[in-house]
This record gives sequence, structure tokens and C-alpha cells, in this order.
Amino acid sequence: MDSIDLLIDPIDSIRVAVIGLGYVGLPLATALAQHLPTIGFDVNPTRIQALRQGADWNGELHADTLSAPHLHLTDDPSRLREATFLIIAVPTPIDRAKRPDLGPLIEASRLVGAHLRPGAIVVYESTVYPGCTEEVCLPVLEQASGLQAGRDFTVGYSPERINPGDTVHTLDRVVKIVASQDAATTAMMAQVYGLVVKAGIYQAPDIKTAEAAKVIENIQRDLNIALMNELALLFHRLGLRTHEVLKAAGTKWNFLPFEPGLVGGHCIPVDPYYLTHKAEEVGYHPDVILAGRRINDAIGRYVARETVRLLIQAGKVIKGARVLVLGLAFKANVRDARNTRVLELIDELTQHGLDVAVTDPVVGSAEVQRLGLRDVPDPFHAGHRYDAIVLAVPHRVFQDQPVAAYLKLLHDRDGSGVLVDVKGVLREALGEVKLSYWSL
Repeated sequence: MDSIDLLIDPIDSIRVAVIGLGYVGLPLATALAQHLPTIGFDVNPTRIQALRQGADWNGELHADTLSAPHLHLTDDPSRLREATFLIIAVPTPIDRAKRPDLGPLIEASRLVGAHLRPGAIVVYESTVYPGCTEEVCLPVLEQASGLQAGRDFTVGYSPERINPGDTVHTLDRVVKIVASQDAATTAMMAQVYGLVVKAGIYQAPDIKTAEAAKVIENIQRDLNIALMNELALLFHRLGLRTHEVLKAAGTKWNFLPFEPGLVGGHCIPVDPYYLTHKAEEVGYHPDVILAGRRINDAIGRYVARETVRLLIQAGKVIKGARVLVLGLAFKANVRDARNTRVLELIDELTQHGLDVAVTDPVVGSAEVQRLGLRDVPDPFHAGHRYDAIVLAVPHRVFQDQPVAAYLKLLHDRDGSGVLVDVKGVLREALGEVKLSYWSL
């Protein structure tokens, strides 16, 4: 059976395998399992065991979704041999030198290649630089399988567009880009993804174009936030309130509504380095992209230094001053603290000699403690008092607290208490309350 034979088979003969059951792979596997037999594979047996018991530790899916009759969860790689349409959705992080770490992607390719059947389609969803799929992944598949791409199997690319914690822009509501080595494979990809993506399928002309499209989506967002962060730094020096400037500018129809803030997670602060790596490989230095990264990477420490400045202004003794940081996750209402910029904020506060405690009911006490931080599980009822409160991540649970609860946390209610509200979510609720308040 060759790839052409597979592509003219009816779609209901397809058997899917999704490799990597994280933010991207798990929702995709459960969605496809509503239409086609689907193997959900992950190398982590603990992850598989938890999912079989109906527990998604990312908090994105409910137990009933994980019990779909056509979804087969496994950590046994030999099961991949059963699949004719394999989707690789593994992380593509960066190393300490901020260079692409293709280790997980290469290992997944090797694993799939070792169990690849002739006629199969292998689709990559991981964010990479233009050319990576065909220059790095495809040769690994060929070597591990002993098969030849384009003759014995085909390769495609369909970049993930998952936004963790977003219940509006879900998998089915976001247009899916597909591309491959040939038109027939792209058409089959469009059919398979079309089963679950109702927003539409966009067929890109080639894999490199699709790879580039994905990576610039996140670069554009990173740069827009970097611009807002730089403006916030400037406006503070000018004595202007950033939110008032943005509100006024926003009255023009084409002003983009971006806000300053901490930029963490697995995508926005990571993906730009994939394109800059490729740019430098071909002899081009991407000044703007790297400048945006430098600005956003520095914001956590800047917020910490502003907190220290406000404490000094309030007459507090810095060494040993008690600070409570609210939120550790990389974004609001997500229970994942990996690659969070809040750690840099905390580190800077600690280096200044402050006594820092942390709470994040969404991430959970276990993760806070695992990171070596002093956890306060329920600060609003614990009776402790602090010299400063830093609302780093505006989880809904924090926004729902009344102003009185925040004031109760502060040592002094005579106006010398410090409240740092990074995203400014408490600004309106505070009104004319007397205290030292700051936001980006």
C-alpha cells in the first residue's frame, strides 16, 4: 500500500494517532475521537494513567470528554503501528542560551518512524522555524522507518493555535492551516481536520509557508506587548498613567487594544527565538524581534524594583519587609506555572532582602512549594499582614475579592500600604481608597 492508495480511501477508514497529550494534543485527540478511531499517545505513563482516570492536570478538559468510546489512551509506542494518520504535537522549547531545543521533536519523530506503516501521513503541529519539518524531522522519519518520504509515506504541517484557558477561541472555532508535500495529502488533511474545525480550513501552498505563518503569529503578539511595555516604562517617567493614555488612543478605530504585562508561557516568549535562529543562520540579524524579547523579558524584574521603590516611599524598612505575591501561573486562570515570568519578579524581590510569600489557588500549593517558594494557601482568611501586595496574575478568584479583603492584608491602612496591580484590574474598584497603588 503506498501513500496514493491511502489518499483515495474513504475518510472513515482512517485511524488517527496523536503523539503528545498536552495543551495541543489532548483537545485534538478527544475531538477527533468523536469521528474516527483515535490513539492518544504520550511517553509519560503517569499522564496516561491520570487521563484514563478522567483527570487532566492542565484543567482544560472534563472527565466525560476523556471517556470517548473511540479514544484509546496509551504509552505503548507499538500501538502507533495501527495508525494511518499520525499527528505529532510535542513541545518545542528553547535551551538556556535561547536556542531552539528540537530534542522532543526529534525523539517523537524517531518514535513514530520506528512504527510507521507504508502509506501513512505524518502531520506536525509543533511550532518551528521555516524549513524544520522537511530539513530536520523528515530525515529522522526516513532513517527510523527505512521508508522514503513522498513515495512510501507523506509529511504535512498544520500549526496548532491553542490558547490555554480561552473558552471562546477553541479548537473548532479557529481556522486551521494545512500544508504538505503534495496536493493529495493536503486535501486529506483538510478532510480530517475539517471533521472537528468548523471555522474553516486554509490550505497553504507549502510546508515552509505554514511554518512561517505560525511563528509570526506569536511574534506579532510579542512585539505588540513589548511596545506597550516600553511605552509603560516611558510614561511612568513622564508621570503619565499608561491606562489613561491607552484609553484615549483607543478611541481611534484602528488603534490595536494591546496592554502591558508579563509575557510567559510556552509560546509567545519562546517562538520568536525559533525564527531569529533561522534568520541568523541565513545571515540576517532580526533587530526588532530581539528588541521586543529583551523588553518583555525584563518586565518582571522592573515590577519588582517598582515595588521596592514604593515601599521606600512609604517609609518601610526594606530588609525583611513582608510581601505577598498573588499568582504564579504564566497567565490568568491557567493552572500551569511553567515558564512563568512571576519567578523573575519574586527572585528580584528576594535579592532586595524582602520576605516573599506566594499564593496561587489555581496552580495549587503543591506546585508553589515544589518551586521552593513559601506558600500561603488562603491569605484572605489566614490573618497575616503584609507591607506590600503584588497582584502578579489576575486570576478570576483574585478579581472577585472585595477591596476590603486587600486592605485587610496590609499592615497599615493609613495610606502607607503598597498595592502593586500589574494588569490594573483593581483600579476602578479601588476608587479613592487611600493607599500606595501602582500598575503597569
